[in-house]
Amino acid sequence: MAPSSASGPAYAKDEKVLCFHHELLYEAKVTDNKIKKEAGKPDAWVYKIHYKGWKNTWDDWVPQERLRKLTEENKDLANNLKKEMDAQRRVAAGKSTLSTMTKRRGQDTGSSARGSEDRSSAVPPGPRGTKRGREIEGIDKEEDFMRRPAVRLYIPDQLKSILVDDWEKVTKEQKLAPVPSPTPVTQFLNEYNAAESNTRRPGSAEADILEEVIAGIKEYFNKSLGRILLYRFERQQFYDVHKQIESGHGEHAGKDLCDMYGCEHLLRLFVSMPDLIAHTNMDHQSVVRLREELSKMITWLSKRIVIYLSSEYEHAGQEYLDNSKGPA
Repeated sequence: MAPSSASGPAYAKDEKVLCFHHELLYEAKVTDNKIKKEAGKPDAWVYKIHYKGWKNTWDDWVPQERLRKLTEENKDLANNLKKEMDAQRRVAAGKSTLSTMTKRRGQDTGSSARGSEDRSSAVPPGPRGTKRGREIEGIDKEEDFMRRPAVRLYIPDQLKSILVDDWEKVTKEQKLAPVPSPTPVTQFLNEYNAAESNTRRPGSAEADILEEVIAGIKEYFNKSLGRILLYRFERQQFYDVHKQIESGHGEHAGKDLCDMYGCEHLLRLFVSMPDLIAHTNMDHQSVVRLREELSKMITWLSKRIVIYLSSEYEHAGQEYLDNSKGPA
């Protein structure tokens, strides 16, 4: 069976690349390539790579999906994944220290706690049985939830600042992001898709993944905007916009919410994505790949703040203020 790409390998010998090892990207060089034949599967290119700064014993043959071109965008992605991993390790180290301290405190106070229980033995113990069973069942479910793969996304500092400003403008200053937005979510995703598609072969798995992720973000945005992404002060605006979309006439009739709202709200979705993905049944490999795609998109947005996140917030007006004070 011929290789899926008749034009030859995507990475040439001696080409400098980035290569995934577990969840991080490392600089490497392609030292060889060949077609791997495997029964029942399409022929595919594999590449022998040497990690920069590592001994030759770490050289390895890897499939094409683990490699990325050595572009500035992908370098930024590698740096952001590293920062994210470092942050996770600091959090894990803090939890480990806290757990140790808690255990020590338990050991130190164990005898006095038992003495307290003995002194209060005249008080009957709490009810057991079905309630206890429900509590254990709940714990099991929680542990099962915690074992699911999570998408941990690195948000650059400049975007974090925008999130804080966004919260203050809406909740404190009682202003609104303009809707329809001059640069709606659909425009951002289309322009990102056009730029990122230039780095991927048409018809390749990477190109298909990009298309799926963008379609998925649109769906997530449309479904979650009214449910979890809005501040209370914005709800009246949302009802007005939704009424225009559903009206069946006018310039906004039939549009999606992602055609109306801008990247201020998309940024809120990115922050919410870890929790949303945790409630899906995605396997670890899919989660890792989605994390990469979202991280690249967030990095791309952070470099184009002036284009997509520079709209002036609008004063709501007295009529809106009066309507927004309706029943909670």
